Amino acid sequence: MLGGERGAVDGASRPRGAAAALADRVATLRASASGADGAVLVTVASSGNVTDLELDERSLGLGAPGLAAEILRTIRRAQSALAGQVADAVEATVGAETETGKAVLDSFTQRFPESGEGLDEPAAPVMPARAPFPSFSTVPSLPHQTPGNGFESGRDSRAR
Repeated sequence: MLGGERGAVDGASRPRGAAAALADRVATLRASASGADGAVLVTVASSGNVTDLELDERSLGLGAPGLAAEILRTIRRAQSALAGQVADAVEATVGAETETGKAVLDSFTQRFPESGEGLDEPAAPVMPARAPFPSFSTVPSLPHQTPGNGFESGRDSRAR
């Protein structure tokens, strides 16, 4: 319920506009995090999507697999910082004890875990690994064509 919710501290009813204020405030949030001693800098929007990625010359020394892993870790750190900012916005607008506040906080903490929960572990792949490319046998699937039956040159004999 968005309107007329009980406040977390004073027990007074908060106006319906508090939920709209929360939505506006959350929509403008941005969070940044750095990794590999500042070689990687990532900024995420309130949706958790990456809006900026800066790579320093030092990031080249990590190698391709190391750089990819560091970028993913830094994205997760920035998203975790975003969840903390949302908690502050909820407390300042609708209150963390209201239904709206709990729903928003649960949504962000499930998508972007705070503290160190799983930040160093890469996420499980969404899709299964690609199947190996099929190998083909060299045995023809059609029986051998003997000359004289209209397929001597690869053309149909009716085409003459």
